[in-house]
Amino acid sequence: MTATAANILIIDDDPFFQRILSDAFRENGFTVFVASDGIEGVKLYLEKFPDVVISDLVMPRMGGVSTCLEIARIAGDKQPVIIMLTSMFQETAHEHATPEMGARFHIPKSTPPLDVVILVEQLIARNRSQPSTP
Repeated sequence: MTATAANILIIDDDPFFQRILSDAFRENGFTVFVASDGIEGVKLYLEKFPDVVISDLVMPRMGGVSTCLEIARIAGDKQPVIIMLTSMFQETAHEHATPEMGARFHIPKSTPPLDVVILVEQLIARNRSQPSTP
């Protein structure tokens, strides 16, 4: 793994997924913040401004679509990598040309945690290598 020194926000109401993803990212050098629903996730985003946001789709109080859309709106030109992690589909991880359901990247929850970490590292590296627009 590469040393990314990145901050990641995991938003999921399932303690099991919070734990396995948090552990995988921490073991690979990430600073991890965890929220249990979309409202808590948006508040934490405003406090920490992480490089990556991984959100579940179905959550209480504020679902993943609304959460991702709100974070993207708040971020403006400084968009984090926003990933929708859900058990609603079993396809392989994929990227959309434009955000769908608030996120450009969709990953099934059945994806092994280490694979999620590797994908996130690749997305961070790609984002950092792209020139910023004035």
